[in-house]
Amino acid sequence: MTALVFGLFPGSKERGKTLTVGDAVPVFSLRDQNDSLFNISDFIGKKILVIYFYPKDESSGCTKEACSFRDNYSAFTKAGAMVVGINSGTVDSHRKFIEHHQLPFTLLSDPGNKVLKMFGVKSKFFITGRETFIIGKTGKTVFTFDSFMNGPAHEKEALIFINNMGP
Repeated sequence: MTALVFGLFPGSKERGKTLTVGDAVPVFSLRDQNDSLFNISDFIGKKILVIYFYPKDESSGCTKEACSFRDNYSAFTKAGAMVVGINSGTVDSHRKFIEHHQLPFTLLSDPGNKVLKMFGVKSKFFITGRETFIIGKTGKTVFTFDSFMNGPAHEKEALIFINNMGP
């Protein structure tokens, strides 16, 4: 069963452009790798959210990116951050990807790329884009990173930013 509920964070404008620093995160709900409903509203104000969009489970670049987040996951959690990966893959595909690579974080299924479009992530070379957004506890975007060809750079840049955020 696919449940997708989404809207815009109160006070935000319709999205057509990529979220930038200062923009409110769109409110959405998607199914995770366990087929449980993940509501972003449940985490705003409680955690720093590292939301990364990636093209495909088990592709070379996406696997390197996911494993980079995995290998430094404890540094993210120690800093009070929650890592969430999103793409259009199925719940089953995400579960298998997590099991195959021992990924300790949440992967969300975004059928039809509706949430990806809410964030304004653009395709590159006819492939779904690869972008990372850090959402502060206020629900506002505090950092963005876009590097299609260098998946592992997303983890590195996100962690550098979080470590420099201060209390």
